[in-house]
Amino acid sequence: MAQEDFQYKLKVYIDSTVDKSAKTRQGALDGLKTAMATKILYEFISERRMTITDSIERCLKKGKGVEQCAAASLACLLCIQLGSGIESEEVFKTLKPIFKTILNDGAANIQARQACATSLGLCTLVAEDDIMDVYATMECFESLFTHSYVREDGSRPSVNPQTTQLHTNALLSWALLLTICTGSHIRAIVQKHLAKLPRLLENDDVNMRIAAGETIALLFELIRDVDPEFDYDDWEQLCEQLNALATDCNKHRAKTDKRKQRSVFRDVLKAVEEGDFQSETIRFATERMVIDSWVKKRTYDAFREFVGSGMNYHLQANEFIRDVFELGPPMLIDSAALKAMKSSRLERHLYNAAAFKARTKARNKFRDKRVDVGEF
Repeated sequence: MAQEDFQYKLKVYIDSTVDKSAKTRQGALDGLKTAMATKILYEFISERRMTITDSIERCLKKGKGVEQCAAASLACLLCIQLGSGIESEEVFKTLKPIFKTILNDGAANIQARQACATSLGLCTLVAEDDIMDVYATMECFESLFTHSYVREDGSRPSVNPQTTQLHTNALLSWALLLTICTGSHIRAIVQKHLAKLPRLLENDDVNMRIAAGETIALLFELIRDVDPEFDYDDWEQLCEQLNALATDCNKHRAKTDKRKQRSVFRDVLKAVEEGDFQSETIRFATERMVIDSWVKKRTYDAFREFVGSGMNYHLQANEFIRDVFELGPPMLIDSAALKAMKSSRLERHLYNAAAFKARTKARNKFRDKRVDVGEF
């Protein structure tokens, strides 16, 4: 009954995406997004994929700002649900020209362009079947973010914050597609862009600086895989620049921005200097996945941006995402076994209480040692 009720609700959402009311359409798109992000709905969606695609197309063409953003996100989730194959290729073939039209239209809503820049990147990764078309899409992204490059005369272009965010999204999508490029194309990209990308590290926007830093680290990782003897002419200057950002103390920057920036650029500096990566372990159900490269990190971050809190569930049950991260077929664990593996509420409470007590003791010990600077 619960399953039937849920499917009925999804059908209502699909029907409501063509409603006259913009508010109703928006609610329907958000409802479908939440469902696709938190559940595996392959069979239900596969039968209705072209209906949903038509709705997305209509919302992208006729909707305004927020509605277009929701439709672009839904397109990505639809491709993630369908996986890499003929079904998602059909969907993408319909939506790709619309994404590119909005992206290249300077008069279009800026939030819609930002959303299309992100969605086009992930949909291309999932559903594009021709590598030459991937390269063409990458050139589309290049035509955007290169507007933030420092000019040949050394002057910096004047770009407003919203357009800078568009360029940042385009750069991140371009970096995502780098992960599936051939070795020869990586060489050509390095030749064309590696000397110019470091100038984006001087950008006033913290998100652009971080995106540029992570893209540089990714490029170094990819080119060293292709050519272990790769030598970059301005290596020392780049390391100095990265080190300055990793230890940034500028007072005119917000504390949260500085903290976020330092953390990222310490890892970027390690990648450029030593070819090292700070690995991270993702735990889901009874499994774990180690993110041990910039390629894996960029891919994981791209999927997580759309799936959000449902990422662990998709890692556990979505065959396509498991295939991307080489996790093998989904593991089948019955509810009794899963319950036995979980700690009881009392055990968790006792553990948290002990941890809290230890933390309080450590802090009190530290406080006793501090000098009362008010007396001096």
